[in-house]
Amino acid sequence: MIDIKANENCARCLYNRQLRLTDNESYLSEIREIIAGRGENDTAPYLVYRFNQVYERYFGERPSYKDVKRQYNDLVLSIEDSLRQSIRSSSEPLEKAFLYARIGNYIDFGAMNTVSESDFLAMLDSVGMSAQDREVMSSFCRQCAEASGFLLIADNCGEIVLDKLFLEQLKLEFPQLKLTVMVRGGEVLNDAAMEDALYVGIDKTAEVISNGNPVSGTVYSMLSDEARSALDGADVILAKGQGNYESMCEQGRHVFYSFLCKCELFTNKFNVPRLTGLFVEEE
Repeated sequence: MIDIKANENCARCLYNRQLRLTDNESYLSEIREIIAGRGENDTAPYLVYRFNQVYERYFGERPSYKDVKRQYNDLVLSIEDSLRQSIRSSSEPLEKAFLYARIGNYIDFGAMNTVSESDFLAMLDSVGMSAQDREVMSSFCRQCAEASGFLLIADNCGEIVLDKLFLEQLKLEFPQLKLTVMVRGGEVLNDAAMEDALYVGIDKTAEVISNGNPVSGTVYSMLSDEARSALDGADVILAKGQGNYESMCEQGRHVFYSFLCKCELFTNKFNVPRLTGLFVEEE
């Protein structure tokens, strides 16, 4: 079984991304030290968090993704009504809403070398549910039917609009569920933070909370008290994206994960082509 922690190939990819930012040797030396000294349980999201701390010490604020975040939130908001109608007219509206929300995981300026609006929009026209997806969805729905609290751990901007459509359908199917969405506690890449959640209106469908830190994942030891309470108290958890999977898997927690496999670490682990969508239940 291939470990999902930051292996040598993953570490090399992370370092090369830093090389594209700067050729400052003092800075890069510190990055190499972090990579060489990483713990066996350190994941890519946590290492990037440490890189960012060093970057700010050398260069000040990191490059902002605010314009990109607004661009993709606005893009998906512009087609929100048509996608909602497509979901409502589907024979399996919850499945279709889930698939749209998973495709939204494509909008990732951390794992993707390039993000294309046209490619993203084309992917929305090619949604499909695999046999494995349906098996996991069946388990997911059984548990939602018996649950009172549901937590969605969000990932990217743009994607969070599609998460809203999914939550709308989830509430229609399981009206007893109290819905909560957890977003990042600070600016990190194009991940959704509180400002973005409010901008797209997901707060009208679910309670929105912050995880308390600018990490592109969910590192339990770094969560705010509110975020820990939400995570510990949820009956059903759906975590979106690779970063959340990397930082949450193998922690002894029952979690559903939804993501696209966007890098070698994931395509090798799950033995699938790049950009394959997966729905995983970890018990």
